[in-house]
Amino acid sequence: MTEVNPYKMAIKQIDVVAPYLDVDEGILEKLRYPRRELTVHCPVKMDDGSLKVFKGYRVTHNDTRGPAKGGLRYHPSVDLDEVKALAMWMTWKAAVVNIPYGGAKGGVKCNPPEMSQAELEKVTRRFTWEIAPLIGPESDILAPDVYTNPQVMAWIMDTYSMLKGYSVPGVVTGKPLELGGSVGRFEATGKGVLIAVQKVAEHLKLSIKGARVVVQGCGNVGGTSARYFSRAGARVIAISDSKGGLYNSQGLDIERTLDCKSRYKCLMTEKVEAEVISNKDLLELECDILVPAALGNQITAENAPRLKCRLVAEGANGPTEPEADEILVDKGIFVLPDILANAGGVTVSYFEWVQNLQELLWTEEDVSDRLHKIMTTAVADVMKISRERKVPMRTAAYILGVGRVAKATQLRGLYP
Repeated sequence: MTEVNPYKMAIKQIDVVAPYLDVDEGILEKLRYPRRELTVHCPVKMDDGSLKVFKGYRVTHNDTRGPAKGGLRYHPSVDLDEVKALAMWMTWKAAVVNIPYGGAKGGVKCNPPEMSQAELEKVTRRFTWEIAPLIGPESDILAPDVYTNPQVMAWIMDTYSMLKGYSVPGVVTGKPLELGGSVGRFEATGKGVLIAVQKVAEHLKLSIKGARVVVQGCGNVGGTSARYFSRAGARVIAISDSKGGLYNSQGLDIERTLDCKSRYKCLMTEKVEAEVISNKDLLELECDILVPAALGNQITAENAPRLKCRLVAEGANGPTEPEADEILVDKGIFVLPDILANAGGVTVSYFEWVQNLQELLWTEEDVSDRLHKIMTTAVADVMKISRERKVPMRTAAYILGVGRVAKATQLRGLYP
């Protein structure tokens, strides 16, 4: 199977919606490129005394509608094209839910499961120091992503604050509550997936209660999504991590399954009633709702014909290859695209940033109500475009997102 280049995939998605947009081609050409891409090398003294150099990236795709915003991921597969694609998708995502952000993304090529906490802290602080001239509450705001968490955000905030000489909580979101984090931020992306699915389920006449749900991934997005689907009355029949998954046709005990993952760092059949299943087979299970919430390029032209679900809700970024998209449309499978389905995270990140800048504290009820309103409005907007233009939801989401950024670019003009 040929590996799909995520940046080329992101460019192709712009090309698909270009005919639907009444904007100058020159503006679209500008949007195909990042504003800035930075590569840094971070020397770190490891626990054994050796020195290792880690490569890192921070890409600003666009800041026309507001400060650039995007997560930081730690993973062995991180490369520049992946980070460029993710930064671009963040631009469209913020525009789809109509919050005043542009898009950015960061990554460090490393393998956190094989590193100590002390080594991770050193990598984080050195990376922050190297990108410090570019980041800040008014310019570029970081957030957790793959293998990063509130603790990593705390190290970034502290390092940046030491440089400035005063505390700057707004340089990151997804922080611990004790450092200005927002209630509801950790579960925001997973909760947003459920809110989006509930909205389109009305259109599909699909009842969430009793629906069979398959979730690929059990981290922040996958695990939280599974919890919320289970609490809404759905049957989560399968869930996985990077090593494989668990399957029970009658439904898994999700709380027990995720508690086991937290305690033992793996999914274990000894702790829950289930059989082992591979990630490959998990995607092809017969179900009502499939939630790919791991890494990108999971649904391909090779496996798409074998999917047996009614709805795909993309919790991960870029989980479906363009060729697979066409197959899913032909099969009549409804796809909730990533830039809409997983936009709950950036939405509550925005809430956290606003609270930091204004030195406010919102209640969990405030955050939940605002998230629900923004997500349901965005889903309704995209569905309206989908119906009126007679296009799939992904195309409709890009018409909305790219269109908003293109219009803002046209209004601001080109400097000088």
